[in-house]
Parts: sequence; structure tokens; C-alpha cells
Amino acid sequence: MWKEFVANARLVSPGNRRRFTVVVVGTGLAGAGAAAALAELGYTVDVVTLHDTARRAHSVAAQGGINAARARRVDGDALERFVRDTVKGGDFRARESEAWRLGRESERVIDHMNALGVPFAREYGGSLSTRSFGGVQVSRTYYSRGQTGQQLQVAASSSLMRQVATGRARLWVRHEMLDLVLADGRAAGVVVRDMRTGELRVLRSHAVVLATGGYGNMWYHSTLAKNSNATAIWRAHRKGALFASACFVQFHPTALPVSATWQSKTTLMSESLRNDGRIWVPADPDEQRPPGDVPEDARHYYLERRYPAFGNLTPRDIASRAARERIEAGHGVGPLKNSVYLDFRDALERLGREVVAERYGNLFDMYREATGEDPYERPMRIAPGAHFTMGGLWVDHQLMSNVPGLFVAGEANAAYHGANRLGANSLLAACVDGAFTIPLTVPDYLAGLLGQDLVAEDDQAVRAGLEEVNSRTEALLGAGGAVPAKEFHRELGALLYRNCGVVRDRQGLQEAVGQIADLRRAFHEDVQVTGTSGEWNQDLVEAARVGDYLELAQLTCVDALHREESCGAHFRAEHQSEDGEALRDDASWMRVSAWHSSGWGDEGGSAQPVEFVHHQENLHFRTVQVATRSYR
Repeated sequence: MWKEFVANARLVSPGNRRRFTVVVVGTGLAGAGAAAALAELGYTVDVVTLHDTARRAHSVAAQGGINAARARRVDGDALERFVRDTVKGGDFRARESEAWRLGRESERVIDHMNALGVPFAREYGGSLSTRSFGGVQVSRTYYSRGQTGQQLQVAASSSLMRQVATGRARLWVRHEMLDLVLADGRAAGVVVRDMRTGELRVLRSHAVVLATGGYGNMWYHSTLAKNSNATAIWRAHRKGALFASACFVQFHPTALPVSATWQSKTTLMSESLRNDGRIWVPADPDEQRPPGDVPEDARHYYLERRYPAFGNLTPRDIASRAARERIEAGHGVGPLKNSVYLDFRDALERLGREVVAERYGNLFDMYREATGEDPYERPMRIAPGAHFTMGGLWVDHQLMSNVPGLFVAGEANAAYHGANRLGANSLLAACVDGAFTIPLTVPDYLAGLLGQDLVAEDDQAVRAGLEEVNSRTEALLGAGGAVPAKEFHRELGALLYRNCGVVRDRQGLQEAVGQIADLRRAFHEDVQVTGTSGEWNQDLVEAARVGDYLELAQLTCVDALHREESCGAHFRAEHQSEDGEALRDDASWMRVSAWHSSGWGDEGGSAQPVEFVHHQENLHFRTVQVATRSYR
């Protein structure tokens, strides 16, 4: 399907490309890659980032690696196996065609990033080194120690800055997108706010690319940087873009546990640690001995025993659910008994400290700095934490939403991962979208707009966009409440972890929908926002983002309540097999759910129920045999 599109896609001649302007929002791997590629092709590109520099985008935080189906090792890997692993890993809830594109382009991604200067790890003979990640039995993950995302981001943002230096791309730093401009039903630009001065401006364009990442921060305690937010995609949804599979959120099994109420986020330890670390809890819930003194027969290696075929490298959803089950059964470790051990004792004995340090040294240093404990001497403590969102804006095979001209790349879309993402596929998807997909699909769309001018500066659509943002800002500043937005966010996060977390059930979700609606109304009545709009105002920025989280959270719980099955990371307690595994309902739910919503009441909240309209896309699998997902 992708090869056919590439062969037949419409093109824009080099002489006409400068006549088109594209706005790219976000400068992570997807955004920076797309902006650099489009500018290199000759299009005029405006790039928006809320950071002070493009290279600070959250892609830097990805540690473990990037998958590629290059099959350089003789371990049985192949493109077909990559597609099967990805579709199966997502529990058959994503398009097969997207997995094929991901696999095919993965062969070029590594060479592309290598050419940009990424220092991939190498074997003694000079070939690129690989390792394994969860959910697969081959070694297809390319890496740069524990800093893969950082090195990829440095390369991608450097490529972007080269285009900025040539004048083909304009970079708007410290600007945040607050609304989408629609003209004649098409995406015609974005409203952005200069976070330093409060000035609003409209960046007009022929097409808009959103590459703003996921919405994991909605759970408050997440592995994401605090600046990551959902405002861009949610505002696009409010303008008509369908939101797909909102309830598909991944809880990463190797996050650090929350240790205090004042803690603002969790810290992620790379999944690559599960290559050599062994996960266990004390068999006796009342175990009092230090972990190093607990004998082998008093340790419960629950993943190795329950899933012998994959052991500690089971997919993230399964590993997180198993950890939660052990913790809730009273076997949790640490001061709050809310974590499990990730132990390198055996790896240190087998490989030696030097080899372990070569593989994971920076991760061990990070753990020691975060906890004060030495993982060479004492097992790490890990726990499931909100991490990656497989849901996002619905897109077609060309990454265009149902709004013509609005493209969505990277984690912001719901294209690839179904109900669960395999480790190291996120960096791959971001790189493929940015460097290889958007540079082909956006021109295919633009080719049909040749001769069409940008929307006029005084067009009603532009004025309406500015007025809506101003109205929302004034409502927040004028609320006159006494509760900081952070407190509403904290309460929302606790509610979501309780009712829409690793395991959900009907009663909890029904309660959550009502409680979030109440919390949203309370927010608009009692939020405290200090300062003015014409200055650097973090209170205002945070309140606007929390207001959007409250709406998206309600949609997320509606989606989770609506999907009456268990699949991947969406585990409904009512739908499980006798041995506690997810019980899919393919006859009813082998489809993507996408939502339209209305009646939010805008800035004041609404006493009327919000209307959610469900759309569905049926899924068909032609090359991968649908089967019960098993890792035993």
C-alpha cells in the first residue's frame, strides 16, 4: 500500500514549492525531521516550539533504542517478522498497512540518522550493534548507550537548524499553539502565543503538521517532561479532528515509584535494562531482610515463571499488569511497598561490572542520583508509570486527519501501535513520519492547491481564531478562584490512576466520567490564575493546559467505558481469561474507535452533558494471522 502510494503520489515541481507554506508544530524527531525535509525540498516552513531551542524537545528522553528490520544478525529476524511482532504487540488494534510502512522505512532510517552523525553503538569489527527489547525474540534495536533519543534529537534538530540558517525555515521558539485556523473546512494556519510577551499571532499556511507528542502527562505522575502537553491536539479536536483510541495509554513497567506526595513526576528507567536485569518480589509479603540477603528460594521471579518464553522481556502492558498484581497482593517492596525489584546481581556475576557499566552505566548513574541507592549493590525499585499514549488524532494512511490539510506525526497520532506499543518503536515511528512519510504525503496534498493563496490576514477565519483564544485567556484570568491549576491536575491524575489506570472496570469508569465533569466545572469556577496575559505567565500556561486535560480525560474514560473488551494496555477487569490474561472480542471490537465531541461549554464549563459521537474504522489483516496474543 505504501509502495503504491509512493509510486503514484502527486508531486510539486521544484519551481513551485516555494509558493507553499507549511506550519510544523513541534520540534521532536517527527517535527524536526518533517520541517527539515520539507525545507530541504524547497517549501517555506514555519516551525513552532514552546522550548527555547529545538533540541530540548521531549524526544531526548527516550533512552533505549530504535528498532529497524534490517536483519543484519542471523537470528531469524525479517521484515515480515517485524510486521508480525508490531501488529501482535498492539493486540491487533492498528492497521497492518502502517506496520508495513514502518518496517520498510526502518531499513532507511538507520542509514539516514547514521549519516546525520548519530553515534550508534558498534561491534569490535565496526558493524552497528543491536540488542533486544520487550515483546520480541530477536535483536533489532539499534542504540547509542542509554542516550539514543538524545543523540537522534541532536542530529534531527541540527539538520533543522541548517535549514533555519539558509532561511528556508523560520523557527518560532517559546511559542505555543493555542488554536487551529480553519478556512473553508481546511487547515489554514495556527494561532500561537509568544510565551515571553503574551503576543498572539496567526501563522498562515497551506498545510499544518502537528508533531506535539502524547498526552501521558494527563495522569499527572508520568514519565514525560512537565512541559509536554495535549493542548495542540486537543484544540485541533475541538475544531473537528477526530480523536482515536484515547483510552490506549501505556504504563511503563520500569518507571521509578512515586515516593512522596510532593513529587511532580516519575522518572523512567530504560526498558533495555530488562535484557540483563531480573524482576522479582519476595515470596513472603512480610519479608524483612535486605534484598541481598533474601535467598533464591524466597524470591518470586513472577515474569520468568509465568511467561517462560519471553521472561523479563514480556511486552510492557503485560509486565506492568503483572507488577501491579504483585504489588496489590501485598508483595510490593520499598518504604511505600509500591514497587518491585529489578536486580542485576546475576548479570554482574556473569558479565562483570565493567561490561554492565558499558551497557547501562549512565542509567545506573541516573538511578543513583534519583534515589541515592547504588544499583550495583542493591536492586533497583521500579513500578508502572503513565508513559506513552497510543491514542491520538485519527489519521489516514497519508497521516492526514479528517480535517483536510491537517497532518499529524509521531506520538500525536494514533497510527501505528494499536493497544500497546513495543519498545523502541516510538523513536522509529517519529523518525519515519518526520523524515520519510510527511515529505511525501504533504506535497501530494499541496499539489491540489497550486495557485491558491494563503488565507487573508483579515479573513473571518483568522479573526475568529484570535477571538477564541482571547476569550479563553480572559476567562481563565477572570475566574477569580483560590485553587492553583496544579491542584486540579493532581486530583485528576489520582482519579485517572484509580479508575483508568493499568486495570479498569465498568463501575470505576462510570464514576470517573461523572467525577471528571464535576472537577471540570469546579476548575472553571475556582481556578486561581495570577498575573496578566501580556507577560511570561506560567500560571496562565498551566491553567490552559489543565483545562484541556480535564476535557480530554473525560473523553478518555468514555472511550475506555465504551470498549467492552480487554486488549493490550486497555485491560477491563470484566474481560479476562481464566488465567488472568486479556480477553479480546474481535467480533465486536476489531476496529479503531474515533470520537467527535461537542458541547463543552467552552471557557465557563457547561452544566449540559457533553455529546460524544462515536465513529469506527474496521480493521482487516491480510498478511498477519489474527491469533490470541500469548508470550508464555
